[in-house]
Amino acid sequence: MRKMLNTLYVTTPQAYLSKDGQNVVVSIDQEERLRVPILNLEAIVTFGYMGASPGLMKLCVDNSVALTFLSPSGQYIASISGPTRGNVLLRRVQYRVADDPAAALHLAKIMIAAKIRNGRAVLMRYLRDYGPDEAVTAATVANTNSKKHVLTASDAAELRGHEGDAANDYFRVFGRLIVQQRESFRFDSRSRRPPKDPVNAMLSFAYTLLGSDVAAALETVGLDPCVGFLHTLRPGRRSLALDMMEELRAYMADRFVLSLINRRQVDPRGFLSQDGCVTMTDSTRKAFIKAWQERKHDEMTHPFLGEKIPMGLIPYAQAMLLARHLRGDLDDYPAFCC
Repeated sequence: MRKMLNTLYVTTPQAYLSKDGQNVVVSIDQEERLRVPILNLEAIVTFGYMGASPGLMKLCVDNSVALTFLSPSGQYIASISGPTRGNVLLRRVQYRVADDPAAALHLAKIMIAAKIRNGRAVLMRYLRDYGPDEAVTAATVANTNSKKHVLTASDAAELRGHEGDAANDYFRVFGRLIVQQRESFRFDSRSRRPPKDPVNAMLSFAYTLLGSDVAAALETVGLDPCVGFLHTLRPGRRSLALDMMEELRAYMADRFVLSLINRRQVDPRGFLSQDGCVTMTDSTRKAFIKAWQERKHDEMTHPFLGEKIPMGLIPYAQAMLLARHLRGDLDDYPAFCC
């Protein structure tokens, strides 16, 4: 099993990355602020437009360190990962499955059903902790029905429709799960581009970080993160990473954001609003990432493997299980269900 992903997050938009020998150097206004040996890293994520030197990019490629560029608000721009790693035979199987509508639909249904089940688990946890709530209970019932419809969907369009219904039911009551700082962190509905409130800003940012981890995990086991089974192919779009991320959103991202708010680990003053778009301040983003990285060290028992692993390794476990299924070692793909 792969060790915990050691990721360097560069959150200052004015930062520029370069190399000095076998070291990654982070400079701001031409002044060195950080120096890290490349051998200590497995990934670099940088937020900003200053970029990185060609020498640093080659250093990352030579050492199999994924380099990901995000905008200051956390929007994905591009990734550099060097030559493809992994078994070409595995990718051939992946491409054949992606081109087979029935096979692709089967895997997509498994992943989306797991997504709905995990979202329902978040709602059920709230009911256990805080008692009866008619609206939340109704959402759990609706999600159960949506999951049944997902598993019997006849095509991708029908599947997406049931997924959308489940997401609407889930997010319609998501704000009720915020029990502390409710006035400061009001949530009415999911807004993506742009996020219109602090809760949506944190959800979008968490999904961005999770997506990078999932893509890295897929690359690690030899799968192509850009060829998925549900999300349509598009240049630069990591479709398989988006597919697999669906089953992990509620457990790894939604619960994390709720915990930050309910434990008062995030300050409502740490957000900026401009032209209807809400973003985190630099200090809030750093605190968010610090908490995200710490959370990845928390251990949990994997529902299929039956082993205790750090939460940060969940994407790697799922990528490994998907690869085993595609190779024929597992009869079916065991999606992550908390």
